[in-house]
Amino acid sequence: MSEATNGPAAVAATGLNWGWKRGAGVAGAAIGVVAAGAAAGVALERLTVGRGMRRRARLALDSAGPYGTLRGTPGTAVAEDGTELYYEVDEAVPEGAAGSADGAAPRKRLLGRRPPRQPVTVVFSHGYCLGQDAWHFQRAALRGAVRGVYWDQRSHGRSERGRGQSESNAPVSIDLLGRDLKAVIDAAAPEGPLVLVGHSMGGMTMMALAAQYPDLVAERVVGAAFIGTSAGNLADVNYGLPVVGMNAVRRVLPGVLKALGSQADLVEKGRRATADLFAGVVKRYSFGAKDVDPGVARFAERLIEATPIDVVAEFYPAFAEHDKVEALCAFDCLPVLVLAGAGDLITPSEHSEAIAEALPDAELALVPDAGHLVMLEHPEAVNDRLAEVLAAAAAGDALTTRAASGEGTERG
Repeated sequence: MSEATNGPAAVAATGLNWGWKRGAGVAGAAIGVVAAGAAAGVALERLTVGRGMRRRARLALDSAGPYGTLRGTPGTAVAEDGTELYYEVDEAVPEGAAGSADGAAPRKRLLGRRPPRQPVTVVFSHGYCLGQDAWHFQRAALRGAVRGVYWDQRSHGRSERGRGQSESNAPVSIDLLGRDLKAVIDAAAPEGPLVLVGHSMGGMTMMALAAQYPDLVAERVVGAAFIGTSAGNLADVNYGLPVVGMNAVRRVLPGVLKALGSQADLVEKGRRATADLFAGVVKRYSFGAKDVDPGVARFAERLIEATPIDVVAEFYPAFAEHDKVEALCAFDCLPVLVLAGAGDLITPSEHSEAIAEALPDAELALVPDAGHLVMLEHPEAVNDRLAEVLAAAAAGDALTTRAASGEGTERG
């Protein structure tokens, strides 16, 4: 099949030549690139069926797919600027308790035979332009086996629009997100051991938590998983573009985002009108294989398209400033998983390798034929590796290791 390529630089030039309204559809398509976490052009397969048929197919997938339907006990944490952060809790079902049959199999598979010293709470932090439902497959596997906390980052999912951003134009920083995570932990898991799991921006949020609250990590965190994330140098990522093309993108993208963010309503209309292009962008930058389940691909579209353009624009600059390599030492001597899709174009696997180098005892896993949304594309691979971390954490391996290294004492 033949392919066509568009990039933010071309989009910006088109908008200038055609006028703002005429270029809105193209601008909306560009937002798909940014919303997928990319600042680059994308190759799309030529579409061979009618637009109406494709729209009906999307609606059919939405109605038939079970993805994103799992719900827990809702709660709200309050951030430092008053923003209400939405979270849900899935409680662990004690073995032998009434109604625990559904949780028995996952418990044995995920936690092994050794009883945990204390109930462990697993806190999941999602990535840029996603939401807590991005953990659908992990949540399904863990229900009843562990206590899980799933939260929506500020301005994402069901959480409130960041008040600091909407009321005073305060910039978003990864450090701010780390403090948001602390607020969620204080509200949803104020005591007991923790395992932190983060994808992309969520992993960066974990690093920011460790940088600002090292005592919390030292005293309570017994395991961690960094999935498709980075400790820094994101400004050097080329998103699959030639270096020359990427340099051009970097020059124009901040201005394009600022302009589009100031015309949110118009851009959202253009974004909806270019749904087919948006779907191609999501597939290109989210997955590594061409034969990804159409239902999963459509689910990823829904997650990403739910993020408003002004939120996309607010968060994007924070990634260039992100540098948390030094904070990683807080996770040393813990059971740590560092996992990435081998074909990730957003946070390339080299970034996961750099995290693993900073944490020599961590397990590094690169999943073949997988892209940025590896937890949706290959959930079994992610769940199996995550199970090992949870089993070690629940058995108290982190406490033993830290006590032996002199970095902490065993907690009863």
